[in-house]
Amino acid sequence: MIQKLITLAISLLILAAIYYKIDLVHLRNVLANAEPRFLFISLSLVVPLTMLTAWRLQILAPARAHIDFAEANRLILVASVLNMVLPSKMGDIAKAWFMRSEKARSSLTLSLVIFEKTADMLSLLFWCALGLLFYPRKDAIFWTLTAAVIGGFIFGIALLASRNLAGLVFKIDRARKLAAGWKEMQDFFWSDKQRLFVVSTMSIFIWFLHLLQIWLFIFTLRASAPFIANLGLAPLALLAGLLPLTFAGIGTRDAAFIFLYRPYFAAPVAAALGILCTARYLIPAVAGLPFLHRYLVRMRT
Repeated sequence: MIQKLITLAISLLILAAIYYKIDLVHLRNVLANAEPRFLFISLSLVVPLTMLTAWRLQILAPARAHIDFAEANRLILVASVLNMVLPSKMGDIAKAWFMRSEKARSSLTLSLVIFEKTADMLSLLFWCALGLLFYPRKDAIFWTLTAAVIGGFIFGIALLASRNLAGLVFKIDRARKLAAGWKEMQDFFWSDKQRLFVVSTMSIFIWFLHLLQIWLFIFTLRASAPFIANLGLAPLALLAGLLPLTFAGIGTRDAAFIFLYRPYFAAPVAAALGILCTARYLIPAVAGLPFLHRYLVRMRT
């Protein structure tokens, strides 16, 4: 509880600093003049994104986990609720506890969720690397970020593919049970080339839609930025929101949008973009509230 209050306080302090520096009248006008059609289309993308993510979870999960499409959707929505209060997307890790059963032990379900989030991270890094490579305004900082993103992408692929590397990582973390579950997931994942292709392609497409949604937010605010630049900059802002410093990434993500998009539009517009990006997390979280109690009871028992 104390940690949550600290992260909330940090978020409020960062937001206070942002709103103190920018023109609040301009921010209000930007939000008031938002294009309704683009706003509806962009926010509506939350629905297919949730369903595609649930479908991927259903495909990825072993049959004995007994996860149908409806259950996968509920798990995604409940994880969205917990991600609003837990740092660094830990709500997705809590999802592993909800999936475990007599036939699917906790180490396997935890490995499944980590496998799923690794696929998400790799897809995000893929688009980020592509965007940064073609980003026209690179300085030393951006070249360093580009190298770091490409390095992270290569390491993630190696972690998924190499048992030796995975064994070394888990040995360092002293997570023997997780290592066993991870090995089982590797065997399951790589044994079916069709599943491998479907999950990989779907993950890349899902994150393309996420970044397209953010690009549509920009047009909603009657601003513009090149799509290729958005591919590189938006993932950096989302990664900043994963830092376990603030409440649900609020504050760090907003500051990153203001800093990264300053060549294309003013700070009040970027601040409004941060608000819309918070809404894209809030909508599935609200939709998941009716299912939360059921899973919390299951976890307690």
